[in-house]
Amino acid sequence: MNDEVNEPLITFIIPVRHQDNARDWELLKENLSQTIASISNQSNNRWRAVIVANRGADLPNLPDRFSVTQVDFSPNLFHELTESPTKSDFLDAFRLDKGRRVLSGMLSAKDSRYFMIVDDDDFVHAGLVDFVANRSDSNGWVIDRGYVWNHNGKILMEHDDFNHVCGTCLIIRSDLYQVPGEFNQATHDWIKTRLGSHHQITRILADMGNPLSNLPFRGAVYRVAHGGSHSRTPSLLAKYFFSPHAAKHPIRTIRNLFKIRRINHKIKSDFFGPISNNQPS
Repeated sequence: MNDEVNEPLITFIIPVRHQDNARDWELLKENLSQTIASISNQSNNRWRAVIVANRGADLPNLPDRFSVTQVDFSPNLFHELTESPTKSDFLDAFRLDKGRRVLSGMLSAKDSRYFMIVDDDDFVHAGLVDFVANRSDSNGWVIDRGYVWNHNGKILMEHDDFNHVCGTCLIIRSDLYQVPGEFNQATHDWIKTRLGSHHQITRILADMGNPLSNLPFRGAVYRVAHGGSHSRTPSLLAKYFFSPHAAKHPIRTIRNLFKIRRINHKIKSDFFGPISNNQPS
């Protein structure tokens, strides 16, 4: 293995929920395979990826540069909103569960220059590592522009406030996270705010004098409307065109119509990876 792999520029951290929290593990596994294909499509090889999963989880076959960090965390008792006493309890439980998985992955990749947390059903642009390679002293980037894609659909929609709808939206220089040397040195509050919430870390870094820049191209795809989605985000049509919110904002809804794109060859090659049977038709 060459030095570029031993000392990666970016490590993609993919936290996978406990098996008992998955509504459909086979669907999760299929979506994860597509995320793996997307990451594997990077045009620059200075990366690796760490999947964090509970011991015994049935995972897809992994290509080069992927590894697995096994954990023994219990299932999230409040994984579904209907299981939680309040929405606040639900969010806290989710952030802690996700954050501690992310921390475990980061601790296994301490030599990485940057970290990017990727949800196990999303897609990333093939040029991310190449872009960062020419700017490796930067604090990091927010993906504020991306796409929203219906699961197995033929269209997607440009989204210009992407970081407020999708967690796959941050590339951050690893030292700025201030990851502790050992897992048990991190408090629950630190885990939830730094690693479990993509909303709070950008404000924390800005307050510390380390603001992130906006990525100057559409950097990721957020998959919606599939049975295993934790956020239960509805389809493009249901959310952006036929919801009560859309009805109250007709001008915005009309603008969204002009942001619809058919998945063409370039979008496939930029985001969906080299495995043709994992790509939208």
